[in-house]
Amino acid sequence: MQTVKQTAKHKQVMQLVRRLGIVRPRDARAHGLPGDALWLLARRGLLEQRGRGMYALADHEYTEHHSLAEAAKRVPQGTICLLSALRVHALTTQAPHEVWIAIDRKARLPKSGAAKLRVVRFSGKALAEGIERRNIEGVTVPIYNVAKTVADCFKYRNKIGLEVALEALREAWRSKRCTSKELWKYAEICRVANVMRPYLESMT
Repeated sequence: MQTVKQTAKHKQVMQLVRRLGIVRPRDARAHGLPGDALWLLARRGLLEQRGRGMYALADHEYTEHHSLAEAAKRVPQGTICLLSALRVHALTTQAPHEVWIAIDRKARLPKSGAAKLRVVRFSGKALAEGIERRNIEGVTVPIYNVAKTVADCFKYRNKIGLEVALEALREAWRSKRCTSKELWKYAEICRVANVMRPYLESMT
């Protein structure tokens, strides 16, 4: 039988989940709430476990970018990049089965979970520059902006294919999603200015 104190705490946990979208036990504890309340509320059918140690409302409305919200919760220091960022920005016809996420070269690899991750290691300005934040299902998700993502695609063209990078560049330019100045800036940060130069010059 639940005590009045437990009931009040559980109500606060439910309010936290409604506000944050996806919650881990550490999130609850950071707000002075019991982490095991998430598991207990899931047993009662009020919450649903999504991946390892992550909970959402049982009637949570999932979007096409739900896996990005999960990834952002699992890897709070990571940034959505490359194919996953292209998908968010509608710059590709590719539909990646993994979430591409950038982390620091010295960071520990994240544990496996429901959302499959493709981890790429960045450093310096290539890691820290060009980040924008989107609200996806109540979760703040860091994603590289359009120009930075295009430059990243040229840097990692051997992993994702030059055609994907070119498609992203053409679509970003055609839809006026970024300027040539922005593209040059991130091309230099990612050290691919010489690679991108002929393609940029052909469009400007």
